[in-house]
Amino acid sequence: MRKWLIVLSAVAAVVVALAQPAKVDDQTAVQIEALNRLKGVDLESNAALKAAVLRVLEKTRGTPAFVEIVRDFKLEGQAQSLLEYALKHPDESSGTEAFRIAVLELGRSALDKLLESTNSVAIIQVMGKAGGKQLQGVLQELVTNSTKSLAVRKEATRALARTEDGAKFLLDLAKEDNLPSDVKLTASSELNLAPWPEVKKSALELLPLPQTRNAEPLPPVSELVKRMGDPSRGREIFENQTAACSACHQVNGKGTDVGPQLTEIGTKLGKDALYESILDPSSGISFGFEAWSIELQNGDELFGLITSETADEVTVKSQTGVIAKAKKSEIAGRQKLATSLMPTGLQLTMSTQELVDLVEYLSTLKKAAP
Repeated sequence: MRKWLIVLSAVAAVVVALAQPAKVDDQTAVQIEALNRLKGVDLESNAALKAAVLRVLEKTRGTPAFVEIVRDFKLEGQAQSLLEYALKHPDESSGTEAFRIAVLELGRSALDKLLESTNSVAIIQVMGKAGGKQLQGVLQELVTNSTKSLAVRKEATRALARTEDGAKFLLDLAKEDNLPSDVKLTASSELNLAPWPEVKKSALELLPLPQTRNAEPLPPVSELVKRMGDPSRGREIFENQTAACSACHQVNGKGTDVGPQLTEIGTKLGKDALYESILDPSSGISFGFEAWSIELQNGDELFGLITSETADEVTVKSQTGVIAKAKKSEIAGRQKLATSLMPTGLQLTMSTQELVDLVEYLSTLKKAAP
């Protein structure tokens, strides 16, 4: 009897609040306070209460209160709204709670579809914060799944590195030489910042950070992006003979046309991606710039980019920009390589500050305003 008196009292409070001429925000606050007394009550046994709850639910859509009401009253059919809220508020506890509730309702097959959508990277970011063994297991699968995009696998690596169990999983992969090479830099950057001493110690041994000139260890990428550089000095580094960036790339028509044009690279890539492309060029090879090894029947070999191909002939551009052609009838075999034409270890020619200056310069290369 006491329980039903509380229920009736709360329903009355909600009904009274709905009838008040106060501001909507004030009304909603009173309604939410009234509903807080009814957590766990079976709505199906009280049509009036269910109607009141659903009215408040609609008024709170897109707020933390919406998530709480769905959770407290175990309301179904709100998964899409919960997901939308989670993606808008990934750094808030209410956002991760919304994601957990949505995933429980939708199930694994729906989660797999979400990971194939254009929001896949954002979904993984929320998954990492939401935690839980099920979601950790999905993240672990993503890291080593070669059918997934590099962006997805890198984000899954970041998410795992931010939990102790996930970090140990990545280190175990590295120890067994099963960590994909194109996510090693991401894992190294994250794990060398880990707050767990044993994890950090193992990361230093298994996934050391790249070094610059004079064997100076580089800070993780997440730290490098916070530093400010001198773009004019960065341009000098880009054009000098030591780094030799202009030997393969063009900026505003100046340089050698081998690798991707960089005239608008600052519009296309953020600083984090610029650092990663320099430190680990093979992890994100642009479409059309894959390196090929072509063996000719006379024993010679062509190595470089395939710039054109006809029914009878293949044209290959070397790292130095030299063009070579081969008749298909002369080719004994060909292989697309997983490594980039851009050499690794470019940072070894620079100090940390010079690398920062170079990236600062590249970030200024943007598409002109219309």
